[in-house]
Amino acid sequence: MTATSLTAGLVARTREIDPPRDLLDELAPDGFAWLEGGAGFVTSGVAARVTAVDAGAVLARIEVDDPLAHLGTGALAVGALPFDAAATGELVIPARVIGVDADGRAWCTEIGPPLAVRAPQAPAATRFTVESRVDRASWRNQVSALLDSISAGTLAKAVLAREVVVRSDVPFDTRPVIDRLRRTQGGCFVFAADGLVGATPELLVQRRGPSVVSRPMAGTIARGATGPADAAAEAALADSAKDGWEHRLVVDAVVNGLRGAGVRVTTVTGPQVARLATMSHLATTIAGDIEQSAPAMSALELACALHPTPAVGGEPREVALTMLRDLEPFDRGRYAGPVGWVDAGGDGAWGVALRCAEIEGNQARLVAGAGIVAGSDPDAEWAETQAKFEPMLQALVSP
Repeated sequence: MTATSLTAGLVARTREIDPPRDLLDELAPDGFAWLEGGAGFVTSGVAARVTAVDAGAVLARIEVDDPLAHLGTGALAVGALPFDAAATGELVIPARVIGVDADGRAWCTEIGPPLAVRAPQAPAATRFTVESRVDRASWRNQVSALLDSISAGTLAKAVLAREVVVRSDVPFDTRPVIDRLRRTQGGCFVFAADGLVGATPELLVQRRGPSVVSRPMAGTIARGATGPADAAAEAALADSAKDGWEHRLVVDAVVNGLRGAGVRVTTVTGPQVARLATMSHLATTIAGDIEQSAPAMSALELACALHPTPAVGGEPREVALTMLRDLEPFDRGRYAGPVGWVDAGGDGAWGVALRCAEIEGNQARLVAGAGIVAGSDPDAEWAETQAKFEPMLQALVSP
């Protein structure tokens, strides 16, 4: 089916509305959510499904009736893309979008008839099992294999991941999971996309007009139990040569990737310590403008050009990805892939799908990774993945 036939006769109508009591009341069970603090949007229904490659052309063919013209109004394509095939993954053009901006103004965009989205409240789970799919011995062997390649000079960094499966006595209800993440994971983008639910701290790329921003993260330490312990941990992270090197590899790759995509990088601010609910990370903000002489890439195209950065893959990229496919005994799916949205003008925001779970019925599959570089210790990297699992585990099993 062509991009033209997918959107023949479709009109995206956006109007200002009274703010909903809670945005999550408007989220369909199979809808998409993108929440940052009190702002964001949720969706319901499907006007069209498109590949990431076709998304820009499809959006451009939708007639738009949008007197507000705010960021996030009009026709959008939303979703989470696979780690291994981001450029050809599938996105949804939702039939209905309800959003609230940072100033509390609300809007509704509809493509097609309004939908009833409220689902009956599901019974709460009371029993859970948690299974790690990789044991400690296997993990140590995997880390050792990567360290051998690093010592041999063929690899600088690889982000090794492991998976955990949580099962409950009744099917998971994603709405309370999203709500818990929204309440507990400050400083993160909370998202939900066709069963993938999470709270990512990492902004892969945001485009607004010619302005482009990325905020990569690499280098992690668990939060301290007290204020002084927190300060000591963050000071150790900031002073760590190992974490600083791991972070620099990511920043250099993002800067080079943006320049290669036609972005004039103007500022690189960091690294700074970003404090989150259960851990702290080294973070750098990279900003720039699309070169006037270059074809303007959309936010989605920029995300696919950057993905996967060394924050989730490795350096050199292809060497690391080949080793990870051999070492990791599972398919990452959409874990660590781009998640976000793009509009018809090419503006949008894409994060990296981290601190997330693929939920299907009474099973939730979690994946977390740790950056392996020279000096990495297998037990310390295992502990780092445990800390990264914690926010999602708490959201899933909270009473």
